[in-house]
Amino acid sequence: MSFLEQIARRRTFGIISHPDAGKTTLTEKLLLFGGAIQEAGAVKNNKIKKSATSDFMEIERQRGISVATSVLAFNYNNKKINILDTPGHKDFAEDTFRTLTAVDSVIVVIDVAKGVEPQTEKLVEVCRMRNIPMLVFINKLDREGKDAFDLLDEVEQKLGLRVTPMSFPIGMGYDFKGIYNIWEKKLNLYSVNKTKISKGVEFTDISNPELDKAVGETAAETLREELELISEVYPEFNQDDYLNGELQPVFFGSALNNFGVKELLDAFIEIAPSPQPKKAEERLVDSKEKDMTGFVFKIHANMDPKHRDRLAFVKIVSGTFKRNTPYLHVRQGKKVKFSSPNAFFAEKKEIVDESFPGDIVGLHDTGNFKIGDTLTEGEELNFKGIPSFSPEHFRYVNNADPMKSKQLYKGLDQLMDEGVAQLFILEMNGRRVIGTVGALQFEVIQYRLEHEYGAKCTYENLNVHKACWVEPENPKNDEFEEFKRVKQRYLAKDKQGQLVFLADSAFTIQMTQSKYPSVKLHFTSEF
Repeated sequence: MSFLEQIARRRTFGIISHPDAGKTTLTEKLLLFGGAIQEAGAVKNNKIKKSATSDFMEIERQRGISVATSVLAFNYNNKKINILDTPGHKDFAEDTFRTLTAVDSVIVVIDVAKGVEPQTEKLVEVCRMRNIPMLVFINKLDREGKDAFDLLDEVEQKLGLRVTPMSFPIGMGYDFKGIYNIWEKKLNLYSVNKTKISKGVEFTDISNPELDKAVGETAAETLREELELISEVYPEFNQDDYLNGELQPVFFGSALNNFGVKELLDAFIEIAPSPQPKKAEERLVDSKEKDMTGFVFKIHANMDPKHRDRLAFVKIVSGTFKRNTPYLHVRQGKKVKFSSPNAFFAEKKEIVDESFPGDIVGLHDTGNFKIGDTLTEGEELNFKGIPSFSPEHFRYVNNADPMKSKQLYKGLDQLMDEGVAQLFILEMNGRRVIGTVGALQFEVIQYRLEHEYGAKCTYENLNVHKACWVEPENPKNDEFEEFKRVKQRYLAKDKQGQLVFLADSAFTIQMTQSKYPSVKLHFTSEF
């Protein structure tokens, strides 16, 4: 297969939603349809004693939520599909924001009963800023929920999207009879099956009286009226509008019961974009270029607790990544080569000889990589858009076992490289402060330090409102010197050695900016 054919058959996408909308279950069912797994393990169903394939960290299994992005790849209808299943919980939003830099399109999952929730709004906003093509999947139709038209209105108003239904439900909850697939013009009747793939009955013509027998006269008549209304109210699907982020197709289904998922997948691989060009600081890099370029969007320590291994997740942007070939690590300015690059299937990994644009490759890392690092065949490129955000929760971290201080510092170091949280070291006394986007991350850090590094830590509260990265106009002028002297107690260095001001309130930030106008304060580390 030629290089261009390899690019054309790849689909790399993320699945985003509010926690509990059924995102991990949908991922699981996509794998089931792709033939990558034979039986699905529901995330919360204890009868099936298997946890979801994409939740492989011990803490995820205990809590029933995803706390880290996982990568899954499989082949379906001659297309190579790379799914990035992201955490829905807002406390892990930073991991999700970074993952969105590595995808070409996104599936947004919405719960039929709860509708559009706050976390979904935040994530969709990030996708809209980047013009990422989005497809909406309205899930859990087997439960009582909002009316389908009300949901479509809510998606348009709250998320600011322009939608067009590609499938439509017949009834809902107890009255749920099936789904009419507008895209393929056929009807699938609903049957419950959580672990195996069920085949629906197909109707190509909805005026066929057989439809009345299958779903009942009332339901059949309602469906005909609703489909007429859809054709009048909503725009026809246009692939260019979808690819430009101007139109969002909507599918309905029940991921838990394997219903509506095949329709979603079949349409998705037809319309979704193959690997797209990506903007670097220096220029736009086209996926069809012959020279290899890629960037690190995630680092995961201890994927296998028996071997203290760190993996850097690299998204290939252009060219072919080959095993045992030297590539330039742009930040360090040195050549590196990799004898065992991995392709992923959740925690299962296999060594690959070559990877193409759109693929995600795992590289064993001894501490050389940071999030945002670029690999090329020699060109100096830096891919933008992978910032650290200002954390919202701050705590001092103390060593609870003085005999294990080496393990604690090593563990903190590696977990911060992963981007789980951010570490600040106070200038005045060298105390370590952890900043996180959500409070749940403190628990995850404590758990992983103990179970993966054998170190224990305790926390102490610290009154900080925001971490602001400091950028002086002139590092040698008197104003900056005075700023450093007056604010000495609140200054720290981040992991990259950048100066950070830990402000205790929004008022303090305002006062500081008016008193020291030549000292700029930023809420992200990329300025």
